[in-house]
Amino acid sequence: MREPAKGEQESPADPIALLAAISGARLLCIGDAMLDRFVHGRVERISPEAPIPVLAIEGEAEAPGGAGNVARNAAALGAGVELIALRGEDEAGARLARLAGAGGHLLVEAGRPTTLKTRYLAGGHQLLRTDQERIAAPAPATAARLLAAFEAALPRADAVVLSDYGKGVLSGALAGEAIGRAKAAGRYVAVDPRGSDWSRYRGADLVTPNRRELADAAGAKPADLDAVEEAARALLTRHGLGAVLVTLSEQGMLIVEAGEALHLPAAAREVFDVSGAGDTVIAVTAAAVAAGASLREAAALANIAAGVVVGKLGTAVAQPREIVAALEGRAAADKILPREDALEQVRRWRRNGLRIGFTNGCFDLLHPGHADLLAFARAGCDRLVVGLNDDGSVRRLKGTGRPVQALASRAAVLSALAAVDLVIPFGEDTPLGLIEAIRPDLLVKGADYREHEIVGAELVRSYGGEVRLAPVRPGHSTTATLARIAAPALQ
Repeated sequence: MREPAKGEQESPADPIALLAAISGARLLCIGDAMLDRFVHGRVERISPEAPIPVLAIEGEAEAPGGAGNVARNAAALGAGVELIALRGEDEAGARLARLAGAGGHLLVEAGRPTTLKTRYLAGGHQLLRTDQERIAAPAPATAARLLAAFEAALPRADAVVLSDYGKGVLSGALAGEAIGRAKAAGRYVAVDPRGSDWSRYRGADLVTPNRRELADAAGAKPADLDAVEEAARALLTRHGLGAVLVTLSEQGMLIVEAGEALHLPAAAREVFDVSGAGDTVIAVTAAAVAAGASLREAAALANIAAGVVVGKLGTAVAQPREIVAALEGRAAADKILPREDALEQVRRWRRNGLRIGFTNGCFDLLHPGHADLLAFARAGCDRLVVGLNDDGSVRRLKGTGRPVQALASRAAVLSALAAVDLVIPFGEDTPLGLIEAIRPDLLVKGADYREHEIVGAELVRSYGGEVRLAPVRPGHSTTATLARIAAPALQ
């Protein structure tokens, strides 16, 4: 085993160009799909009935899990994806089918409930997970339908992913049949494995176990990286595999091929939740290989993407802009975000138990008064969101000749300040819609406003939030600054 040489993780191919190329790749994913539900809230007391926390529920979210999350990760990068899986004839199955979209071929099997995993979270921590499922191989007629759907989709795919979560879809002969037919058609095959018997994955180009899954298949827990390599190489030889890519959490990844092994250190900056990180790895790796990358180039990109995903809570995806930001050495996500991306970030912060603050303005020519306001607001929260009027709304509010600086320039200056965590441009004359969507815990405006004049104050107080007035530094305003600049020209 060796460590990558300097610059090798960046690979001979331009990773940003590789990201762009993935948008032309087509993946076919077959395996165990499930519905992941996240119930988040806050805990402020212990139940009088038993020594357990009482969760005050504040919201719920759902996303495709298992093979569905693999498909979702590949689609987030722009790849074309088709998903073949089973679901129950139930409400959870109907919701999973809607979330899977047009690329989801979710066959219904009578008597099989849709696998539903519900996670209860508070302050960024899981309190409890409940699973509703029945683990069983599909009936022979259902297995034949799955294989027929797979064969029909195979000509449209550049690469194939088998996502085995041990729920039964890939049990029996189905995994081997799918691999055999994909290889006969000249397709690259990657497998996310489960269980101790890898013989059903024989002939796959790539298998991507985590450390525990590798130990299950090897029959022993590897003590260090050398032992991980030895176990992976034995399985590679025994089952005729092209390569084994072992995900090792905080230790990164280990690529084991017939010739040598390469260790890629972890790329994560912060780790909130490793749920679904393996789905990201296999999705990005397979999509990148389908786009023409070598395995090492693909794995290096997947390593960066996994580092982005584990910085989020719950099963998540890495967006191209987040991967580019990580590749360029910036934070995992830019501070300047369009509304929907920004609201997703706010939801992640809230699920992690962080207090969200909000203020807004034109911030045309940044001056000490602005800096005081932002510092005051940030001192009262864990994350400060700034709503920034776009050029049209500034013009309507301030008149002809304003703004002096265009939106992009104003946003760039704001995002460079340590007090600011997120900048959201908005085009309305007031930020009320933004405040309604964010529901900040703290709303801040300057003390030159009266409380009844502050847009959103009544709303924030209605759900228990706080409104504060920041002290105003006399003599500092954009209007006054512009007047001083113009004064010599008028003399």
